[in-house]
Amino acid sequence: MAGVPTISLPELRSLLASSQARPIDVRSREEAAVGTIPGALNIRVSELESALQMEPAAFQALYSAEKQKLAQENLIFFCHMGRRGLQATQLAQGLGYTGARNFAGAYREWSQKEG
Repeated sequence: MAGVPTISLPELRSLLASSQARPIDVRSREEAAVGTIPGALNIRVSELESALQMEPAAFQALYSAEKQKLAQENLIFFCHMGRRGLQATQLAQGLGYTGARNFAGAYREWSQKEG
């Protein structure tokens, strides 16, 4: 995971508590429906590149959420075990999202410690 900024569970908890993180669940809709991090936006990793390149109005219409700005801090990507979250973080960084970070513990760690 060299070169990809990550975030730990305690850091994520703190950012969520102060409404300073935007978690993005890159798992399938079916996986996210079983459980996700509170406040997370579900955008499958296979849709992510096109989603991050959409015009803000189209993004809002499709995801019912405001599109993140390129310089937004703490854009946190996660999946179930970490691989898709890492892929999503790399993709977002490649598109210029400088605040993209990977929650390496993924939903598995969240559900074990928060559930």
